[in-house]
Amino acid sequence: GLGLGVMGTREAKCPLMVKVLDAVRGSPAVGVVVKVFKKGADETWEPFATGKTSETGELHGLTTEEKFVEAMYKVELDTKAYWTAVGISPFHEHAEVVFTANDSGRRHYTIAALLSPYSYSTTAVVTNPKA
Repeated sequence: GLGLGVMGTREAKCPLMVKVLDAVRGSPAVGVVVKVFKKGADETWEPFATGKTSETGELHGLTTEEKFVEAMYKVELDTKAYWTAVGISPFHEHAEVVFTANDSGRRHYTIAALLSPYSYSTTAVVTNPKA
């Protein structure tokens, strides 16, 4: 039970989590490169965080409560590299989710993506950590 406790604690403090699933193989999408950008005052996208999905298709620890301020963010998934690595030629260069975070108080966000070579869908789960 020790591992679960540590995992639960980490998740509770993680304001932005990404989970990616492979709809073709019905499995987590492992090793997907995730890049997060934050829109700056000059309207350009500034690099904010980067990582890769784990064996569970999840990516934790992208940012902290302190750094994840109210702003517009873009989460970009390198879906082309993922499909190319398994021998499939996909349509999209990448999948992206653009959203405004924390505009009505601090929230925790899970961005989930379901990938296919010619299609993707994303779902956001937004929770209030104080609730």
